Amino acid sequence: MKNTVYLLKAALFATGLAGIVSEYTLSTLATYFLGDSVFQFTMIVSIMLFSMGLGSRFSKRFTTGLLEKFILIECVLSVIASNVTVIVYCFFAWYDETAVIIYALSIVVGLLIGMEIPVVIRINEQFETLRVNISSSLENDYYGSLAGGVFFAFIGLPYLGLTFTPLVLGAVNFAVAVLFIAMIWKEVTASVRARLVVYASCVSIVLIGTGLFSKAIVEWGDRLRYKDQVVYSEQTRYQKIVLTYSEGHYWFFLNGHQQLSTLDEAMYHEPLVHSVMALHKEAKSVLVLGGGDGAAVRELLKYPQLSNITLVDLDERVTQLSQTHPVLLEINQNSLNHQNVQIINQDGFIYLDETTEKYDIIIADFPDPRTVDLGRLYSREFYWLCHNALEENGLLITQAGSPYFAEAAFECIQKTIAIAGFNTLPLHNHVLSLGEWGWVIGAKGLTEDLKTKLQQGQIEVETQWMNDESLVLISSFGKDVFPTTHDEVRVNRLHDPVLYKYYLGGRWDVY
Repeated sequence: MKNTVYLLKAALFATGLAGIVSEYTLSTLATYFLGDSVFQFTMIVSIMLFSMGLGSRFSKRFTTGLLEKFILIECVLSVIASNVTVIVYCFFAWYDETAVIIYALSIVVGLLIGMEIPVVIRINEQFETLRVNISSSLENDYYGSLAGGVFFAFIGLPYLGLTFTPLVLGAVNFAVAVLFIAMIWKEVTASVRARLVVYASCVSIVLIGTGLFSKAIVEWGDRLRYKDQVVYSEQTRYQKIVLTYSEGHYWFFLNGHQQLSTLDEAMYHEPLVHSVMALHKEAKSVLVLGGGDGAAVRELLKYPQLSNITLVDLDERVTQLSQTHPVLLEINQNSLNHQNVQIINQDGFIYLDETTEKYDIIIADFPDPRTVDLGRLYSREFYWLCHNALEENGLLITQAGSPYFAEAAFECIQKTIAIAGFNTLPLHNHVLSLGEWGWVIGAKGLTEDLKTKLQQGQIEVETQWMNDESLVLISSFGKDVFPTTHDEVRVNRLHDPVLYKYYLGGRWDVY
């Protein structure tokens, strides 16, 4: 009896672990394929919890053969949980509405998880009193959830990725099933044993097949998703890094979103860097936030007067790749290995909050503000921190999306920088692979006409695209193509994150 109780509690711990990791895995997949991480995590977890409730309700229909039913649940859950990534990628290959399969998997997995705890509690009621049974059962399930969260954050996502983390889940559920098969083997009839052997054999075949072929299937799905040859792919703790090749050019993606292309990256990085350098000839120190690919730093290194360039990027693997991978080294011209460049792997917001350093220029080269968490890097509070970290007469520039495809988001960023105490100047340029793109300059302590000053400036270093004439081009706008009621555009604040809504509501279908 004692061994049975321990086994039941271990099973609850294991199922709690596998259950929470399933939630996180599906939420992360939803973020990668559907975007908006806060919304996807909220919806996936909510749907799974609701489905768990339905599973618990349905489990009351089980009146006999509870142990066999529990083993069957674990086997089915093992097959589905171990293949969620494979299923999503296969579904993506043939059907664009990936949300359907992700939410359907959330429901199915939630139903199965919801059946587990009531069944185990009912099995255990013959060994422990109700008071002890309920408390110990829930206790072990919750402990397992904590272990699952730690596993996913520190081992599963950064080291196993979304390809093999589900396989671990399947193995955990299958191990529970095997232990229970061993426990009841001598107590069941030959027909039940035969069914148990079938269950175990089928799951074994599926898990072996998943282990052997899941990586190839995911890589095949990536090729379909990116439509080009994938030359590098890695899942880090923070994001999925993909490098592709097509028709003589390389493309760099983070979480499925293009960061640069060798086709036209100069048309993005040169305005980002040389516009502020043309305005601040005496700059000695520059802080680059984001920009882990090293292309912005490459442009900065053309200015010999810069004695201090600090790059702060969250993901260590991105900066490591940019220091070692031959494709990225060719793009950034080995800039991140330069002796004047200091690399710090930290959240840019936190770095600004903690640093006592002062900079002449801050360059914010972050991904587009398509989610709430990215939107904090375009918030009033973030720009306050930038203001504090700048020397008097210092300059800030940030990429700001498209002034035409998402004009409300562009206006929101400019307003937010202005309210943080900056004199602002919007810029734009046509980047072939991105369309019409924009930046916003913020000047601390400078009240002069930034547009006039920039248009009278000069580009004094060697460039691929920019020249003196381009300073007039990038700072000149015509009439609004898609008029926006500017007074209705709100400032983006941490407690009122409106920017991502403006961004997602843009006219991206026009492009």
